[in-house]
Parts: sequence; C-alpha cells; structure tokens
Amino acid sequence: MVARTEAIDVRATRAKFEDPDWTALGERRARVSLRRLETLWINTGTLCNITCRNCYIESSPTNDRLAYIELAEVIAFLDEAKALGTREIGFTGGEPFLNPEFCAMLEAALARGFEVLVLTNAMVPMQRPGIKARLLALRDRHTDRLRIRVSLDHFTAALHEVERGAETFAKTVAGLNWLNDHAFKIAIAGRTCWNEPDDVSRDGYRNLIAAHGWHIDADDRAALMLLPEMDAAYDGPEITTKCWDILRLDPNAMMCASSRMVVKRRGAAKATVLPCTLLPYEPDFEMGATLEAAAHADGGMFDAGAVKLCHKNCAKFCVLGGGSCS
Repeated sequence: MVARTEAIDVRATRAKFEDPDWTALGERRARVSLRRLETLWINTGTLCNITCRNCYIESSPTNDRLAYIELAEVIAFLDEAKALGTREIGFTGGEPFLNPEFCAMLEAALARGFEVLVLTNAMVPMQRPGIKARLLALRDRHTDRLRIRVSLDHFTAALHEVERGAETFAKTVAGLNWLNDHAFKIAIAGRTCWNEPDDVSRDGYRNLIAAHGWHIDADDRAALMLLPEMDAAYDGPEITTKCWDILRLDPNAMMCASSRMVVKRRGAAKATVLPCTLLPYEPDFEMGATLEAAAHADGGMFDAGAVKLCHKNCAKFCVLGGGSCS
C-alpha cells in the first residue's frame, strides 16, 4: 500500500523521466545491472573536424565540453579494466584522431591485449601521413585486435551529406578505401533516420561495398551497424519493470549491462565514469572516478551499481530502438 501511495503521488507531481524510481504514470522504473564489463568506452574529447546535423554528442570544431583525455588517465583505466577481465576498449569522440595522444592510447590498449574498436569519420584527421604511418605500425603488430568503424550515414552522397555537410562523402569513402586497401578490419555505422526498410538500406550499402571492394558483410549487423536516432523532443513511453516481458527483451542485452564510458569534462580535475556513450553531458549519471567506484554507485540514478533507465535516450535508442554502440 505504501508503494502504491508513493506511485500515485509521483503521477500527480512528476513529468516523464524526472523521478529516478517512478515513471510519470506511477509505475516502477526499469533498471539494468552490470552483468560484466565487456566494453569500456573512452571518449577522447568532443572536438571534431565537422559539425553534423544531429550528432548525439554535439561534436564540432568548437565544442570542447569534453576535453582531450590524457594518456596517463587512459592508462589508469586500462589497467583497472584489465584486472576486471574487460574484453574490449572502444574509443569515440568527437573525432578521436584529433586528440594528439590518441595513437599512444591505441598502442597502450592493444599492448595490454584488449580488442580495440575506434569510431571515426575517416576524414582528414585520420588521413594525415603521420597518423597513417602509426596506424600501419599498429596494424602490423595487432592485426586481429584492431577494428575501425567508420560513420557513413547513408549509402548515397546526397543523404550522407544532409547529415554531415557538403563534400564529406567522398572524403569518408577515401578513408575507407585506404583502410581496406591496407588490410585493416573495418566496419560501417549508418543511420535509420531515412525511413527505409532495413533490407533496402542493407542492399544499398551492399552495392556501395561491392563497388569499392570493401571487406564488409552487409548482412553482419556488427560490420554494418544501422543506428536509431536520438531525439531531445522524444515524448514516447518510459521504460518500466513490466516492459521486459511486454517487449520480450532481456535487460542483460542492454548496453549498460556490459559497458561503461569514461569522459573528461572541461575544467575537471579527474575523468569520470558514465553508464554508456549516450549520456555524455548528464552530471546526474556520473558514477565515480574509477571503475571500482562505478560498480558500487548508489543513490539518484543508481542502485548499487545498477542503472535506472531515467533518460529519453535509454528508451528511444536502446530499449525501443534496439540500438547499441558495441
């Protein structure tokens, strides 16, 4: 009876995604526990060489709200992740290849035996001669454990450039061509905002892949990842404890059941851990300065390390959109 009374009070006073424990309709909010830290994401900084129309992290040539994380900070997290048995390190930005210490971070992660995934637009920052030389050296030593996933928002230049801006498609294709020609393991991340059926999108990418001879399987959903959009104006359902059964979903399949992200806020003394890649600017979702602290985060948006799904992106991208960054 007490719980029901609380729920009624919440329904009368709260907006959607406002209360960590209750939805606006007075239902218990869903939460996800960390099953195992399979992937540790490291945000290298929000600066980017381009400004996209709908970048989830608002990266641009002027946005440095997430500062360049430093090599020493990354190494501390890598060592902690290694002790926890983490399998994969994912690097994202901004554009990671703008961070002056990024190649050293790659080397540090690969040298510790991690599988490494890099998210990039494969444009000019990656294509600088010095960066290419360092990538080739890393490829020679760690061929099987380095994968580079390139953002190609559509298989046509016209729609890709609606999102990324004029003259971006050819530059990204040139980056993919170079990576493929030099035997890197590559993947593509596209978008689903174009109102195309999945098979139509995959067929379009399949034709583009074939035309360039890229070693990518368009039917492999890890090699060609089509990501749902996020929307700050989202006003759809919140995720309750009942949703797992209604939607026939396993909470262990959610991104926050197997991953965490590290960011360095501009002006902050230390980097901080967040539940995932989708909540870069949300102070309420900060879990602590170490992976150990994050595992026991409690109060507010967390319950003994479990993440309460109290954000629009949790609902739209992950649970209802079926999206995952890894």
